[in-house]
Amino acid sequence: MTNDFVLEALKREFPESIVKHSEPYGMLTVEVRKNDAKKIIHHLKDSSLNFHFLTDVTGIHFPENPEKELGVIYHLHNMPENTRLRIKAYMPKDDAEIDSLTDLFAGANWMERETYDFYGIKFKGHPDLRIILNDPEMGYHPMLKQYRLEDGTRTDKDDKMFGR
Repeated sequence: MTNDFVLEALKREFPESIVKHSEPYGMLTVEVRKNDAKKIIHHLKDSSLNFHFLTDVTGIHFPENPEKELGVIYHLHNMPENTRLRIKAYMPKDDAEIDSLTDLFAGANWMERETYDFYGIKFKGHPDLRIILNDPEMGYHPMLKQYRLEDGTRTDKDDKMFGR
């Protein structure tokens, strides 16, 4: 199974849902509309394309792009053909919500909770969407690029040893 075959199958089935596509490092990457992501992934799993394994769900943050500030990235794998696929869906920060895949893949449960925990993206229909790795009292999502990486007021570090 080739990337071209998978892409043509998706374009044929969901012509209005595919925003763009590319092949970084040989892996087909398809950007889709966020409202169609679950429907496309369900098709990839239940059709002859055989993407039965959800490898990863994670988030991404581009603060400089308000229309596509937050995104969810899904990695799928067709094990018999050893074909991998990346699906991306972007959304504005004030509408950071996408359908949950927990009814399609049981393993999506923890990955979606982790994405919510670190990026604040909500998954509609998730059975138990709550913080799992960070302190619930923290009050923010640490992977958002709105926080400094280091505390500039620290005096206990000598940066000359690190080339700064």
